[in-house]
Amino acid sequence: MKLNKLVGISLACAIALTGCSTTVERVDASTVADLSGAWNDTDSQLTAKTMVADALTRPWFSKHLKATGKSPTVIVGRINNLSHEHINTQTFISDIERELINSGEVEFVADSTARKEIREERGDQDLNATEATRNAMGQEIGADYMMQGNINTIIDVDGSDQVRFYQVDLELVSMKDNRKVWIGQQKIKKLVENSKMRK
Repeated sequence: MKLNKLVGISLACAIALTGCSTTVERVDASTVADLSGAWNDTDSQLTAKTMVADALTRPWFSKHLKATGKSPTVIVGRINNLSHEHINTQTFISDIERELINSGEVEFVADSTARKEIREERGDQDLNATEATRNAMGQEIGADYMMQGNINTIIDVDGSDQVRFYQVDLELVSMKDNRKVWIGQQKIKKLVENSKMRK
C-alpha cells in the first residue's frame, strides 16, 4: 500500500515537472522579437543607426571639414536613462559607437575607462618594452565633439492595455567651446495589449 502511494506521488511529481519544463529555441540575432513592449535590442540598434545617420548629414559636419581640412574626432559620453524601466544604456552606447566608427566619416577615440587602462599599459611599456616597440606618452588624439543624451518614457495605461512612448534625445557638443552643433531626437511608440507590465 505504501509502495503504491510512493509510486503514485513520484509519478505525479514527474508529470508536474514535465509540464513546467523550459524550452529554448535559438533564433538569429537580427530577428525582431518584441515580447513585452519594453525597450529592447531592436530599439537600441535602429535608434543608434537612424540618429547617427542624421547627425552625419547635418551642417556641422561639412563646416568642420571646411574649417580644419580633416574629419571630426568624436567620443560618446553619458546617456542617461530617465525612463520608467531598466534600460542598459551601455549597449545603446556601444550601438552608437559602432555606427559612428563604421560610417568611416569620423575619427573615434576611446572613452575615459578605456583610456585609463590603455594609459596603464603605456606606462608599463615605458618601463619594460624595448625602445623600438614602446608607445610614448603624450601622443593621444583629443576629441573635437562629445555625443551625449537622455532616454525618456511616457506610459499611458487603460486597464490591461498600454501605450509606451520612448523619446531619445542626443546632442553633439564642441569640446573647444561647449557649442551644441547638433541635436537629434528619435521617438518610438508601442501599443501593448493585455499587458502585465507595471508602469
